[in-house]
Amino acid sequence: MQRNPSIIPVLVWLLPLAVQTGRLAAQTGDLGPPQAQARVDALLGRMTLEEKVGQLNQISPDSTTGPKQAVENADELIRNGSVGGMLNAVTARETNGLQREAVEGSRMHIPILFGLDVIHGFRTLFPIPLGLSASWDPALVGQTARYAAQEASSQGVRWVFSPMVDIARDPRWGRIAEGAGEDPYLGSAFARAYVRGYQGESLDNPTSVVACAKHFVGYGAAEGGRDYNTTEISERTLRGVYLPPFQAAVGDGVGTVMSAFNAINGVPASANAFTLTQVLRTEWGFRGFVDSDWTAVREVMLHGIADDERTAALRSFLAGVDMDMQSGIYLHNVAGLVRSGQVPMERLDESVRAILRIKVALGLFEHPYVGEAVVPDPAAAALGATLARKAAEESFVLLENRKFGGAPLLPLAASKGRRIALLGPLADSAEDMLGCWSCQAEPSDMVTLRSALSERAARQGMHLSFAPGTEVSGTSEAGFSKAMDAARNADVVVMALGESGHSSGEASSRSDINLPGNQEKLLEAVVGTGKPVVLVVFSGRPLSIAWASEHVPAVLMAWFPGTQAGPALVRTLFGDAEPAGRLTVSVPRSVGQVPIYYNHLNTGRPRVDPIGLGATKPDPYFVTGYIDQENTPLYPFGYGLTYTSFSYSPAHVSAATLSSKDINLGKARLAVSAEVRNTGNREGTETAQLYIRLRGTSVARPVRELKGFQRVHLAPGESRRLEFELGRDELAFWNADMKEAAEPGSLYVWVAPDSARGTPAKVELAE
Repeated sequence: MQRNPSIIPVLVWLLPLAVQTGRLAAQTGDLGPPQAQARVDALLGRMTLEEKVGQLNQISPDSTTGPKQAVENADELIRNGSVGGMLNAVTARETNGLQREAVEGSRMHIPILFGLDVIHGFRTLFPIPLGLSASWDPALVGQTARYAAQEASSQGVRWVFSPMVDIARDPRWGRIAEGAGEDPYLGSAFARAYVRGYQGESLDNPTSVVACAKHFVGYGAAEGGRDYNTTEISERTLRGVYLPPFQAAVGDGVGTVMSAFNAINGVPASANAFTLTQVLRTEWGFRGFVDSDWTAVREVMLHGIADDERTAALRSFLAGVDMDMQSGIYLHNVAGLVRSGQVPMERLDESVRAILRIKVALGLFEHPYVGEAVVPDPAAAALGATLARKAAEESFVLLENRKFGGAPLLPLAASKGRRIALLGPLADSAEDMLGCWSCQAEPSDMVTLRSALSERAARQGMHLSFAPGTEVSGTSEAGFSKAMDAARNADVVVMALGESGHSSGEASSRSDINLPGNQEKLLEAVVGTGKPVVLVVFSGRPLSIAWASEHVPAVLMAWFPGTQAGPALVRTLFGDAEPAGRLTVSVPRSVGQVPIYYNHLNTGRPRVDPIGLGATKPDPYFVTGYIDQENTPLYPFGYGLTYTSFSYSPAHVSAATLSSKDINLGKARLAVSAEVRNTGNREGTETAQLYIRLRGTSVARPVRELKGFQRVHLAPGESRRLEFELGRDELAFWNADMKEAAEPGSLYVWVAPDSARGTPAKVELAE
């Protein structure tokens, strides 16, 4: 680490308090060794009111992230002790320069905490988070977070605004790309994986960064799928669906939480005392700090609960937002609010103490700077490329793989002389492979499908022709002719279609989730030639591809795969790697079905009885649904094919009856098992999923709920019995009295390949 001798005398008085603080155990409230708290208290005792308020102020030196202009007098603010955190400084030279102003130029010499939207990688890009979640592999996702932390921390970025753990049930919402999909159980597993990956075993490790769980809370339920929009969420749904991934992150010691843009039942999330104080701090024991999203404190006025900046500052701060990102409202108002007595000094000290704890835990006082000399590390670069390729391969979801010429179309045979036509506007678009939130990656870092397929074809004596055919959102058919000629002269056609990399992410909601422009028209024309077609779909959300689902032999959902897009796709298409991904969002047949999600409540007039209870069927006409379309999704949550096939035995449960009282006391657990067999002629990976349904309870429960999953790799003919357990954590829910408890009733249990298949076992939950 780079050191500056001039700061050593300044920091000498702090050195006796140096400690190894380790991970923040936020849930338990453990603040580390007493010396750490003593150090924070010593700092706090020497700070003026204005310097304390300065720690609440976060600014950006440029406008990379948001709609507002950069703060122009950043250096002056830093020297005055008026900056606690910064975002969008992305190089070692930048962070060191700004840090030097704070450590050497300000009275208190308190280092700045530098943050950045490191969403799916820093320089090495992994698949977008929605794609990563399709791996159903939290350990792998944790590895990608660890690698991103190493790259970011090398440039002085020690705080990442990730993971986004919002539950998203509406594919129109652009930010669905940034999360883990529609399920709270799976979302919680990935929340823990990201936090552990970013923060590592110890925050004071120079390669660790502090994570930020966002956006707290309910942001993914934005009305109409329109970004920043309002949300109406019952407390039961809030606690049962939207809060669990945040609670999981807090339980694993996440250091910071970001408040959301949306209002929840009329109260802005960034001024919501119920969620920020009652739930987050009082119930969960969170001891880190809450950062607002970009100018969200100012936007409290636009929501309509404050007429001026002073009131906006008062309401957000007292509700529980500790740091104000970019609006400057805390900087200009909180000191006055303290002097007037509207904000107690104890409340201000609490926020400043939480921010300083993070800085102490990260070791920023001992190591405020990072080295600026660029020393290429080929081994690290190779590791990153390998990890990026593996992550992409595990994210791909095979949606269709019908027989063509007597055998499934995929994997492709790499026979000498074979003619392949590669068509579509996304086949050679390096920029689109970045996806949203590309951080420090450059298009030149990306390996496209065309590039990797060209190399494979040349190496194995195949002939490749390429024609984009159209633009992503274009309507011109000028390129159709060349694409059609390439298709007619090919033995197999690979088409790379979808939306652009900028069509999802923040401020990128879509009312139409079909293939943009005239891409489907091109697809239909190519399929009309009678040649075998493999469709590779690139997107940041589920797209409505009903026509392709019916008419295209092979369909592979690739999301936006990141740096190693091309190599991962080529290895998968030719069978060197298997598509092992499973959907973490339901894919609608059309936008008219939205929102659509698997864990919905049943109705009194269901079209299909999900369990086969033998109840009296309602009139076949007067049932829930549409008169022009099926109720079911095009592809259900959990769905995905491989290059082999698997069978499941019926689920076996360890008891026919279980006491709900014993479950609540932690004295009873139900063992569930099923045998999974590879019935194909290739080895492959299956993701077995455990679902439950509760009936006879005080409130209606979803038709299915994910409560466990296991990935298993099996050779042809090999079988394995998978074991699961259900206890209080899995069987309790927020009941009619708004208490979280297991209740008497009937429990149905599935072990299945997705949320739409399997035969349940039944267990009675007695008093």
